[in-house]
Amino acid sequence: MLGEATVQAALADLDKAVLSPQLRATLALLRKVTRQHEAVTAADMKALLALGLSRPQIEDALLVGYAFNVITRLADAFHFHVGPRAAFDVSAKMLLTRGYLL
Repeated sequence: MLGEATVQAALADLDKAVLSPQLRATLALLRKVTRQHEAVTAADMKALLALGLSRPQIEDALLVGYAFNVITRLADAFHFHVGPRAAFDVSAKMLLTRGYLL
């Protein structure tokens, strides 16, 4: 599990954060899918596969990223109230313990 300092470093500058090559490449792909207006290509997938990620791992990352993108955009559109940081910490621990699939 990543510590808070590592997460903040990755958010501040993905290229300089101390991360595994696999995680850095996965986060870069999610950034591309989320923020950039260019298509994801076969070369993007081949780069992840070359780093040892499996197709199911890539698909899981994309599905989780997609879900969070939709939730964030809906929350912004409907001005959802965001709870305190402690609520996110509890949810994160639950997800790390039980996983995303129940």
